[in-house]
Amino acid sequence: MEEYVYVLDFLPTGRPDRGRFREGAVAYGVGEDNFTLLELLIKRDANLLVGDRIYVGKNLEQREKVSRIKGRAPYDEMPTAAKKELPFTLELLVKNHDKRFVQFFNDAGPVTTRFHILELLPGLGKKTMWELIGERKKGPFKSLEDIAKRTSVHHPEKLIARRIEQELLESGIKYRIFVTK
Repeated sequence: MEEYVYVLDFLPTGRPDRGRFREGAVAYGVGEDNFTLLELLIKRDANLLVGDRIYVGKNLEQREKVSRIKGRAPYDEMPTAAKKELPFTLELLVKNHDKRFVQFFNDAGPVTTRFHILELLPGLGKKTMWELIGERKKGPFKSLEDIAKRTSVHHPEKLIARRIEQELLESGIKYRIFVTK
């Protein structure tokens, strides 16, 4: 269960294809911990902006803007604006929780004798993988900026955000690193 969600899209009059007046305001968001895509029913008079971090946890009294979690939002059924916002929001999310992802770079190990988990990051090949492993042997990475300074990976947050997006969109992925299904 997610505690917080980052808003991808806010429809103050509801979905046009779902009887908007019965349902009310709807928001789409991505969860902070498990990257779950959610459809949320928003309280009357609440106003949201794309990128807002809102509470959706179990404590109903803390939910200032969300009246109910409607459920998981299949990517295919999300509005176009939410789909377009997803990569940017994932990047923001990675930056806001950089310790978690720096730990991933510091602890990542081999999947098999011939394949390393770092190779699952889009655009990262064997040469860069060995560079990362060599640098972390000298000392653990302290931040995403530290990774960018010490290696040829200039934007590690983009690599991770792209991998999270892959895991959200592709159903047949063999190895899941960040997203649970």
